[in-house]
Amino acid sequence: MAMTRRQKEILDFVGAFVKENGYSPSLEEIADELGLSSVSTVHKHVSHLLEKGLLRRGWNQNRSLEPVRFERRPRAAVIPLVGIVAAGQPIEAIEDVETLDIPESFLGRGETYALRVAGESMIDEGIRDGDYVIVERRRKAHNGEVVIAIIDGEEATLKTFRQEGARVRLIPANKSMKPMIFAARRVEISGVVTGVLRHFRR
Repeated sequence: MAMTRRQKEILDFVGAFVKENGYSPSLEEIADELGLSSVSTVHKHVSHLLEKGLLRRGWNQNRSLEPVRFERRPRAAVIPLVGIVAAGQPIEAIEDVETLDIPESFLGRGETYALRVAGESMIDEGIRDGDYVIVERRRKAHNGEVVIAIIDGEEATLKTFRQEGARVRLIPANKSMKPMIFAARRVEISGVVTGVLRHFRR
């Protein structure tokens, strides 16, 4: 589940507070803990957590805010959700860091991060617009791997990688689109895709 850094701080604090005191903190106590001057800002973050099903509130009860426990879900890891990657033409690489909870089995061997997909160029690989791709940060890729490629140090795209001597071919998985071919020196590999997550309720 995608959360901003501030939302995760609030969720963690509420959980710790409930465990220690047996009741939930007030909005003012949350604001004091996080150094926020506006209770309305806390209310906005709490409302988002309630909408996402990560917090719940008892009906007609004061101080009844508590984290939702997911008893049967697999152990989760928190990874950075660093922005959007184009499954189409390259788009400007922007890092807008939030976090995403994923099953630990999705973690790569090294540093792992997530990106939200924009576009349909990888649809035949089962990667759709709005999905999250889980990425193992690597600078080199093998032919046939799905990668995050940075073009000219500025634009990011999601494609299948193929090295052809001094050229790199970035191949879409959509019959209506053509491969993109660049001089190898123009292409930097940011990571290799190891998994895909999809929310059916958006």
